[in-house]
Amino acid sequence: MNKRKLEAKNKDSIGYKLLKSVVKLFIKKPDFIFLGEKIDKPTVILTNHVGAKAPLTLELYAPFKKRLLGTYEMNGSVKEIYIYLSRTYYYQKKKWNRHVAKIFSFIAAPIVHAFYRGLKLISSYNDYRFLTTIKESYRALSEFQENLIIFPEDSSQGYFDHIQKFYSGFLLICDYIYKHGIDVDIMVAYLNYKRRTYVFDKAIKYSDLLKMNKTRDELTEMMLNRCNELGAQYSID
Repeated sequence: MNKRKLEAKNKDSIGYKLLKSVVKLFIKKPDFIFLGEKIDKPTVILTNHVGAKAPLTLELYAPFKKRLLGTYEMNGSVKEIYIYLSRTYYYQKKKWNRHVAKIFSFIAAPIVHAFYRGLKLISSYNDYRFLTTIKESYRALSEFQENLIIFPEDSSQGYFDHIQKFYSGFLLICDYIYKHGIDVDIMVAYLNYKRRTYVFDKAIKYSDLLKMNKTRDELTEMMLNRCNELGAQYSID
C-alpha cells in the first residue's frame, strides 16, 4: 500500500470538483442542525456512519472545514479498494449477494479510488500503526485547523440506526491532542438520512470529560448513548 503524505486539503482540483458534482446527484443535502454554537474552531466530531452516506454528506455539504478518518484500505490502490469493497463493505457490512458485490465493486473501485484521493482521508488502523493515525489527526487539527470527523461505531456486522458499540480510539486521539497543549472540543453528531437532518450536539471540552473521573469505556459508552439519543430525538417515526 502506498503511503500518502499528509497535506492540507485546501482547494479541490478541477477533476475532484467534477466528481463531487456527479456524486451530488445521488447524495442530497440535509438540514444541518446545531444544538449549541456553530463550529468556529477545530473540533473532534463523532458521528454515525450510515454506510457511505455520512462521509459523503459531510464531504459534499458540511458548512465547516473537515478532515475525515477512515479505514486504511480506502487509501490503497484500486485493487486494494476492490478487495475491501467486495469482501468487507458490500458483502459483510451491507449484506449484499457475494456475486453482486464483486461485480459492483469492480465498477465502483476506480471511482472510489479517485474520490478518496481528493478526500485525503486520514487512515485509521487497528494495530501499532494507529500511532500514525493519532499524529496525523493532531497535525490536521493543529496545523491545518481542520475539524476531525471520526466514525467510531463498530460496523463489523453492518450499519444500524441504533448504534450498538463505539470504539474508544477517539479518546486516544483527544488525549494526544490535549497533552500537546490543545483542550479540544468534542461534539457528537447524528445523520438521519431518511429525514435529511444532520444534528450536532453541544460541544464539550476534553478536560471536562476528564473531570468526570470515568474510565475510558464509560466515556465511550456515554458518547455512544448521546449519539443514539440524538438519533431518537430526530427520528422519522
